Amino acid sequence: MAHPLIAIVGRPNVGKSTFFNKVVGKKISITKDKPGVTRDRLYADGEWRGKAFTIVDTGGIEMRSEDTMWREIKKQAEVAIDTAHVILLFVDGKEGLTSSDYDVADMLRRSKKPVILVVNKVDDYSEDKIFEFYSLGLGEPFPVSAEHGTGVGDVLDEAVSWFEKGETSQDESTKIAVVGKPNAGKSSLVNRLLGFERSIVTDIAGTTRDAIDTKFSYNGKDYTIIDTAGIRKKSKVEEDIEYYSVLRAFDAVRRADVCLLVVDATEGLTEQDTKIIGYVHEQGKPSIIVMNKWDLVEKDTNTINKFEQKLKEDLKFMDYFKSVYISAKTGQRAEKLFALIDEVLAHANFKIPTGTLNDLISDTVRASEPPSYNGRRLKIYYSSQVAVAPPTFVLKVNSCDLMHFSYERFLENVIRKNFDFTGTPIRLLIRENAEK
Repeated sequence: MAHPLIAIVGRPNVGKSTFFNKVVGKKISITKDKPGVTRDRLYADGEWRGKAFTIVDTGGIEMRSEDTMWREIKKQAEVAIDTAHVILLFVDGKEGLTSSDYDVADMLRRSKKPVILVVNKVDDYSEDKIFEFYSLGLGEPFPVSAEHGTGVGDVLDEAVSWFEKGETSQDESTKIAVVGKPNAGKSSLVNRLLGFERSIVTDIAGTTRDAIDTKFSYNGKDYTIIDTAGIRKKSKVEEDIEYYSVLRAFDAVRRADVCLLVVDATEGLTEQDTKIIGYVHEQGKPSIIVMNKWDLVEKDTNTINKFEQKLKEDLKFMDYFKSVYISAKTGQRAEKLFALIDEVLAHANFKIPTGTLNDLISDTVRASEPPSYNGRRLKIYYSSQVAVAPPTFVLKVNSCDLMHFSYERFLENVIRKNFDFTGTPIRLLIRENAEK
């Protein structure tokens, strides 16, 4: 289940990124006193008062004129309205209100989503400094100084108070995000998959640029397919509306139960594909690498093996990958995807009994002792699986410092050799035993 999403919206240079960094506690966004500096990381996970959430900074487009500025803010607001549970509208307490603040407030108000009005750059608070902002009609303004961290907690208190209220939808369908570069054949694949089914339930409209959710049934199971427009290279994103496609595609990955990573087989895996796949891996989502346009590849008896070998080299960080070679256009092998989706989901939701896991880990440690450092050796007292999707294991040890990355990797491989987790990431959490 994806965490609730908080989106930050507002004009350039009102301190959205500074606030984002404060909340996340790391300098993820690049903040300069220059409007619209583009950044790589748009999303980050946070927690406040025991409630987990994902926060997105929609800044990042250079506004060239008043006219384009308004157009871009409008797009940011649209993305926020589509994807967020709670929207933070940022305005500048030093500069005061502008006409585009009014316009975007109007749009957000009509969306019926919870909107929190944040007046930033209020270094020494007084009532009259924020009085004019009541005229936006978004209720009580929250004065903050993102730079100094004052007022940030009040905004987060208000934001997380909306989470339960918004969580009413009980959608039990399996959510499939279709992601990849433009022109890899995502739309053809979506059409092909929807062509197999007998009952499209709903189509939530959007343009081809946006993520479109389509509910359908296949073999008695309910699915929702989230079709995303292509994720483009960063250089294009910087000057281009595609920035918003990236935002939406990343949101689709967050919401999905399983991701189909569509690659143009005639081009092979590009650096951009690897980045997208890396993001899916980071988010802990099970996935299938769909090598599309297979009908256009010249083949001999060894072609698939060569492609698989190349994928193994390029995707060393996720050697658990599952791949399939199809043609969305001709339909060749496309129907196999449903069985594969069910398979990787089953792997992502598989739980190893605690006794079995402890036996496996202790036998492994006996057979291959961890190396010792300065005369001290790692001891693993106890292990258990604490979560599924992705399968997450806690290992209780005598000292976290003694768990070398290579030994951790070795243990992950042992778990994978004994249990089938193809297609899904797994997580190992190393914890010191409190009862030492």
